[in-house]
Amino acid sequence: MNINCQIKSLTQSNFVQWDDYVKSHQQGSFFHLSGWQSVIKNCFSHTCFYLYAELDDKICGVLPLVEVNSKLFGHALISTPFCVYGGAITNSPDITRQLEQQACELAEQLEVDYLELRYKTQQDTSLLLKQTSSTFGCQLGDNDENILANVKKKQRAVIRHSLKNELSFTSTVKNNDQVFDRFYQLLSISYRNLGSPIFSKNYFKELVNVFGDDVDIAVITDKNNKPSTAVMNFYFNEQVLPYYGGGNADARYLKSADFMYYQVMCSAREKGYSLFDFGRSKNDGGPYKYKKSWGMEPQPLYYYYHLVKAKSLPNLSPNNPKYKFFIALWQKLPLKISQFIGPFLSKYLG
Repeated sequence: MNINCQIKSLTQSNFVQWDDYVKSHQQGSFFHLSGWQSVIKNCFSHTCFYLYAELDDKICGVLPLVEVNSKLFGHALISTPFCVYGGAITNSPDITRQLEQQACELAEQLEVDYLELRYKTQQDTSLLLKQTSSTFGCQLGDNDENILANVKKKQRAVIRHSLKNELSFTSTVKNNDQVFDRFYQLLSISYRNLGSPIFSKNYFKELVNVFGDDVDIAVITDKNNKPSTAVMNFYFNEQVLPYYGGGNADARYLKSADFMYYQVMCSAREKGYSLFDFGRSKNDGGPYKYKKSWGMEPQPLYYYYHLVKAKSLPNLSPNNPKYKFFIALWQKLPLKISQFIGPFLSKYLG
C-alpha cells in the first residue's frame, strides 16, 4: 500500500518532535538525533539536509543527510558523516523508499560523486551495497562481577591484571577543563600515531554543549596521576557508546584501555544503562580482533550507495594503498603540528 506522506526539511521548531521519534524507533540511534545538524553546521560548515516524512501532522520517518565536498576526498551526500549509523528510520518500507528516492534525487541535483546511507541492518533496496565493517555490542550484567564474568576468559584475565595496576577512573560531563584537555591530548596522540588527522578541540566541546548530559568523558590516570587513556562516551536510550578514545605510550603495559572500557561498563550500569555498544571496526583489523577478544560477536554493517558522478564505490579506508604515503608521513609529524593541521582535513573525512 502506497502511503502519501509529505517530505519536509527539519527546522529548529521541530527538533523535539524529531528526537522523540528517533528515541521511540527500534532502529533509532544517537547518530540520528537532531543535535548532529547543529554540531556539523557549527564546526564544519557542511550543508545539512535533514528530511522527515509527515502524515497527519506526525513524523513517520526521518533521514539525516549531509553534503561533504572536498577536492582531496571527493563530493558526497552522506547519512551521516562522523557517525557509524545512519540511513532512514520510518514507520514502513514504503516511507523508507520515498525518503531514499528523495535522497537520490537530491544527490543528482547536487551533482555529488555518490550518496552513502549507513544502515545498521540489511535493507530491501536497489541501492549498491558495500560491507567492509562490523559493529560490536553486548548486554551489561547487573553488577560489576557479572559484567566481568561475561567477558571472554583471556580478556577477563587482562582486566583483572589492570585492576592491580593502581589506575584511577574519572568521569565528568561539563566544565572540567583539565579532564577535557587530558582527553584531547591523549586522543591527538592516538590519531597521530594511526596517521589520521585529528578533529578540532572545538568539535568535541560542541558535542558536549549540544548533547549535554548524554555525553561524558572518562580519563584513566596512573598511580602518579599521569593520564594514560581517555574516552568520550555517548548515551542513548539504554545504551552507552564509548566513541572517541585514545591513549599514550604507557597505555599498553598498564593495560589502561582494558581497565577503562570495563569501568565505563560498570559506571553505565550503575546509571541504569543495560547495553554496551563497542562501535564500528574494519573487518579483520586490529580493533576488530580486540573487540572480539571481549567475547562480542561482530554484526555486519550495511552501507548502501547511489553513484552519481562516481564510476565505482568509494574507498576512503586507511588500508587503501592510495593513502599509504600520506599516513606514513602523518605519523612522523610533531604532535602540535598534527593538532594544528588535522582539523583542516578531518572535516572532510566523515
